[in-house]
Amino acid sequence: MSIDYSMFCFQCQEAAKGTGCTVRGICGKTSDVANLQDLLIYVLKGISIVNVHARKLGLNEESTDKFVMEGLFSTITNANFKREDFVNLITEGLQIRDKIKASLEGKIEDRAFGLDAVTWNGSEEEYEVKATSIGILSIEDEDIRSLRELLVYGLKGMAAYAKHAYQLGYKNEDIFDFMEKTLAATLDNQLNTLELMGLVVETGRYGVEVMALLDTANTSTYGNPEITQVNIGVRNNPAILISGHDLKDMEELLQQTEGTGVDVYTHGEMLPANYYPAFKKYEHFVGNYGNAWWQQDKEFEAFNGPILMTTNCITPPKDSYKDRIYTTGVTGFDGVKHIAEPEVGEAKDFSAIIEHAKRCAPPTELENGTIVGGFAHNTVIGLADQIVEAVKSGAIKRFFVMAGCDGRMKSRDYYTEFAKALPQDTVILTAGCAKYRYNKLELGDINGIPRVLDAGQCNDSYSLAVIALKLKEIFELNDINELPISYNIAWYEQKAVIVLLALLYLGVKNIHLGPTLPAFLSPNVVKVLVETFRIGGITNVEDDLKMFMGN
Repeated sequence: MSIDYSMFCFQCQEAAKGTGCTVRGICGKTSDVANLQDLLIYVLKGISIVNVHARKLGLNEESTDKFVMEGLFSTITNANFKREDFVNLITEGLQIRDKIKASLEGKIEDRAFGLDAVTWNGSEEEYEVKATSIGILSIEDEDIRSLRELLVYGLKGMAAYAKHAYQLGYKNEDIFDFMEKTLAATLDNQLNTLELMGLVVETGRYGVEVMALLDTANTSTYGNPEITQVNIGVRNNPAILISGHDLKDMEELLQQTEGTGVDVYTHGEMLPANYYPAFKKYEHFVGNYGNAWWQQDKEFEAFNGPILMTTNCITPPKDSYKDRIYTTGVTGFDGVKHIAEPEVGEAKDFSAIIEHAKRCAPPTELENGTIVGGFAHNTVIGLADQIVEAVKSGAIKRFFVMAGCDGRMKSRDYYTEFAKALPQDTVILTAGCAKYRYNKLELGDINGIPRVLDAGQCNDSYSLAVIALKLKEIFELNDINELPISYNIAWYEQKAVIVLLALLYLGVKNIHLGPTLPAFLSPNVVKVLVETFRIGGITNVEDDLKMFMGN
């Protein structure tokens, strides 16, 4: 295939023209960083090929699994924009690959590897040439290309959730094994579309496992989320705003700011930290500031204090607040300060950002009042009798799962209007930053049950699946799809991909995705998903409501 683009990326919902970014990412990613990310993924595939053999011989090292996991995570949309980080990761990855190969010398035949991902000894100077030969569009067959990319994006989401669990001391060797076997499989030209589709379904299975692992990690460490009224106003103290998803960073920041006179607020996907009992003991933990990630250019400016970006969600910062941005973990951006990983067993050092906060004015108030959340599976199942009675009496006619991601496209106003238009006898189940489209609307309650039940972060979509499976059991149904639940899900990036695959593995059908279907799905792959799982898109609020309520 002739490739005339300086880059090609279509992994997120905002892919240019609905097909792919070819000059610069809509996210702000430059072409050289995009190509380096492609190279890193290629190197991770090479590591996986040799490590699959090492694992069979009992020679696998945990550090290799960790590198693959973090490498995948670093390429998620809005995580890392820093060229130097990817050059370093590629260099380290090649060293890891060659070390594993050396450990296998004489134990297996070299031809057992079979794929050139293990023979490239690339240098920074040749990365542009190599990126062209191994990039997404180098795969001629669009259906093979589509399924391979679907697998890779699912693995990126899986790696993100595995990393959060790992931070808290929880890991699953089977998940690492699957990630590496599947990465290797995406270079296997012997696999046909049917076999790749089988791997897609299996990826959903491990998506369920990784979200269950993270749920255990979070709740075992910080307690089960509780129904919580979260303050959205401000106090008159200097403060730090923490965004992203990493609860371990949240814990360590709260510990280190205690008694300093510096308040802490959450932003975006860190909002659900307010629901965990372990964090409520900190008096300087004020509440949530602002909305979803894409509004940070205005909200970070108004916050006045420093901002800690713990995972993906960062967008290119404006000069007016760039000096107040701190990144940590896999997150990075040129020209902003980075808080390094600590030695094993030690906490991160947040002293620099704390001292910075002390020199800043208090946040400018954007709004006031409270929003309610904390409806994860433990809480909702505790309300099961009340919910079942409301369903049996007809007070609740239908649940709408409106989980997923928010984004900057005007078309996403659809979800606000859809929530407003829902009949008063319906309840929204949500998780992820999609909730910011309607979690501040006055939608009321049904017999004391709020009409918006927020389970938490995007990974807490697992909670929604647990709730659905529990209701299926209570109502003695044979099929989860017999429940009065409709799925109208907004997606943006690769963690949404693994959530979708997990739901498909659990047998959920009739999921509607918007505001557009993924650009990386070829027409034939879409056809298979529609025929097998009845996946659909969205149209307009009026017609979609008729369709959903008709079901």
